[in-house]
Amino acid sequence: MKREVISNIAELEEILKKCTFCNIAMIDENNAPYIVPMNFGYSEGYIYLHGAKKGKKITILKSNNRVCVSFSTDHELRWQSENMACSYSMKFRSVLAHGKVEFIDDMEAKRNALTYIMKQYSERNFKFNDPSVREVEVFKVVIEKLEGRVYGY
Repeated sequence: MKREVISNIAELEEILKKCTFCNIAMIDENNAPYIVPMNFGYSEGYIYLHGAKKGKKITILKSNNRVCVSFSTDHELRWQSENMACSYSMKFRSVLAHGKVEFIDDMEAKRNALTYIMKQYSERNFKFNDPSVREVEVFKVVIEKLEGRVYGY
């Protein structure tokens, strides 16, 4: 069974809608890889993320804003022969997003980004109070390249 490349934006966005987290990869000041699992939101070519205002991730992103974000869903173990270990594999759908991080400082833009994040997990409408919005770092990945793979489906 071959892995299929997905390039259709609607199919890629469907995969993103199904995902419950992403992994954001970056390069630190020592040119070493650093990857962090995160909750996210997606809308119109942007991946929205949030976190503490200080920490390793923020320090890295403020000095090098290039990232790769990985998403995967629909994991299901499959095999051709139940008694042959080498015949086992995992079905999946995945997306990689390459881009640059832009930090969001404007309060209204931060609220919008937080709304996109919450919409990934709930259909409810939420309000965000000023102290909470001020105290969280919010940023978006401006997607330069989006690519997907599917295996077993």
